[in-house]
Amino acid sequence: MSNQLTAAYATCREINARHGTSFYRATSLLPVGRRPHIWALYAVARRSDDLVDAPEVGSDPAIALSQWRSAVLAAVTDRTAPSDPVLIAVRHTVTVHGIPARLFEEFFDSMRRDLTTSRYPTWADLRSYMRGSAAAIGEMTAPVLGASAAGLPHAAALGEAFQLTNFVRDIAEDWQRGRIYLPLEDLRACGGTEQEVGDCVATGRSSPALRRLVGLEIARARSLYAAAEPGLTKVDPVVRPCLRAAFGLYGEILREIERRGLEVCQGRAVVPAGRRALVLSRSLTGGSPWRSTIATTRS
Repeated sequence: MSNQLTAAYATCREINARHGTSFYRATSLLPVGRRPHIWALYAVARRSDDLVDAPEVGSDPAIALSQWRSAVLAAVTDRTAPSDPVLIAVRHTVTVHGIPARLFEEFFDSMRRDLTTSRYPTWADLRSYMRGSAAAIGEMTAPVLGASAAGLPHAAALGEAFQLTNFVRDIAEDWQRGRIYLPLEDLRACGGTEQEVGDCVATGRSSPALRRLVGLEIARARSLYAAAEPGLTKVDPVVRPCLRAAFGLYGEILREIERRGLEVCQGRAVVPAGRRALVLSRSLTGGSPWRSTIATTRS
C-alpha cells in the first residue's frame, strides 16, 4: 500500500473514531487488513450526513451534497483520480471488493430526501428512506466481510436495525433539526401528536404516549436484528467477532433506553464503559450478545 493510500485510510479511521463510537469499537475486532475498508465506507457516509445536518455557514447544502455525490460517483466508477483522502480510500475499497456503484446512488438518493422531507407518514415510507440510508450501507460492507450473495438481505436488515436504533435514541436531536424519523402513524397509534413530541423535547420529559412509541420502535428494531442474525453464518469466520460486537453494542443502546424507563428527552443514551467492555469480551467467545441483552432486559 502506497504512502498516499495509507494516509487516506488513516483519515477515514480518524473520522470513524471521532463520530461512530460504537461502530468503531466493533471494527477494532476485524482483521487488520479489513478495517480500513470499513472506515472508508463510513467516512463517505459521515461526510454526506454532515453536509446535510451541519452545513458550513453560508453554504447551500443542496449544492454541496450534489457536488460531493458527483465526486464520490466519479471516484467509485473510476472516472477520475481523486485527491481527497476519503475518495482515494473509497475508490480503492470499491475496486478491491467489487462494490456496486448503484449502492452509492441509492445512498445519495436518500441523503437528498433529507433536504426536503422531515416526516414519514408510515413505516413503509420510512423504510423506503432507509433502503438508501441504511440497507445499502449494509450491502456495501458485505463484500468486505466475505458475505455471499445469500448474506445480502441479512446485511441490509442489520443496516436498518442500526439506523432505527439511532432514530429511537436521537428523537430529541432530530426534533431540534426539524425532523421526526419515526412513523407518524405509530405516533398517533400510541396516542401522541407531533406537537407533543416538541413539548417533550422542550421540557426534557417524555410523555406516556412518547414512551409507548419508543417501546414500539425498540421492538421493531429487535425484529430487524433477528432478521439480520442468520447473516453471521454467511460471512468469513474471522469477522464474526466484529459483527457480534456490533449487534451487542447497538443492542445495549436499546437496553440503556429501557433502563431509563423509555425516556429519550433527557440527553442521549450512552452505554456505560463497563457494559461496553463486557459486550466486546463476549463477542470474542461466541454466543449472541444481543440476545443475551434481550434476555436480561426481559427478566
